[in-house]
Amino acid sequence: MAKPAVIFGGPSDEHDISILTGLQVTRALGDVHAVYWAKVGDWYEVDSLLEAADFADGVPRKSRELTFVAAPGQGLIAKKRPLDIDAVLIACHGGPGEDGTLQGLLDVAGIRYSGPGQAASALGMDKLAFGAAMAAAGLPTLPRTLVTTGTEPAPAFPGPFIVKPRFGGSSIGIEIAEDWPTVLALRGGSSFFDQGAVVEPFLTDSRDLQVAVRTYPKWELSAIEAPIRAAAGGIYSYDQKYLAWGGEVGSARELPAALEPGMEEEIRRLSARVTEVAGLRGMTRIDFLERDGEIVVNEVNTIPGSMAAYLWIDPPLSREQLFGDMVDEARSGPVRVFSVAGADGTALRSAGTIASKLG
Repeated sequence: MAKPAVIFGGPSDEHDISILTGLQVTRALGDVHAVYWAKVGDWYEVDSLLEAADFADGVPRKSRELTFVAAPGQGLIAKKRPLDIDAVLIACHGGPGEDGTLQGLLDVAGIRYSGPGQAASALGMDKLAFGAAMAAAGLPTLPRTLVTTGTEPAPAFPGPFIVKPRFGGSSIGIEIAEDWPTVLALRGGSSFFDQGAVVEPFLTDSRDLQVAVRTYPKWELSAIEAPIRAAAGGIYSYDQKYLAWGGEVGSARELPAALEPGMEEEIRRLSARVTEVAGLRGMTRIDFLERDGEIVVNEVNTIPGSMAAYLWIDPPLSREQLFGDMVDEARSGPVRVFSVAGADGTALRSAGTIASKLG
């Protein structure tokens, strides 16, 4: 009998966090295929009751090796037979699990999955493209410029600057630079910027505001969080998110955030528009910056840590309900048929699936 699969891990800098999220999801859902995507790219079905420590030395013992075949009717293969999967909940953070690569493979294999489709996933991972899309839609956002060669002239906006890897998440590799020469030096000295560095103004005295949205069974907004930065004048860092307080669920935060009158309504309005413009689906976290009452759209995380379950205190929703609804949404996704015209004018059809009703 078909049942859901949870895919976690993956060849990403955020591999370890993905394991934590994946295990939370498998625990909540119960009877699932727990699929571990190793750092080197291999696939395994593992015991869904494993602990994070079981992955400390790599692939856990007694794991069953799988093969991924990106072809209609195939997908995850064990001993020449596809796993009987009715939908996949993707719990991979960063890299090919979140940037549209895995989503495209699942599309070609005809497997429904949670979260945005391939194109929307790629947009969410690309900080430069995402910022440009928000600006083009008239949403408030910071100006951004791209540094690739390390010789670019200074932008029109002044420092201090925040420098981010163009592709990536969890605040990995982010730096603050007081001047433009420091930006150029960072670009040349950090491997995190090999695919380009996105530079924007660093808003001193600003605060982060984060909110989760889900699109099934209806569009809903969670409580709004104001993460407490570890140091004045700094950023909400990877260490603070995942290490200093024992994981994202335990980080220091103001939840719900204390907001000025009208600010919650503005965040709700902006979140609905971001959902539409970016083609979001499933469970997503939208990050804003606020300073002196002005709110700007910062980034979107299409597969947030712990699936942002800790934010759902108003309305109060359990992990079982949140993750179960994500699976149901994936199951309800329409089937797309990829086709090309044959020489005789007929269609050469190969069934693929896109588990997204974008917006």
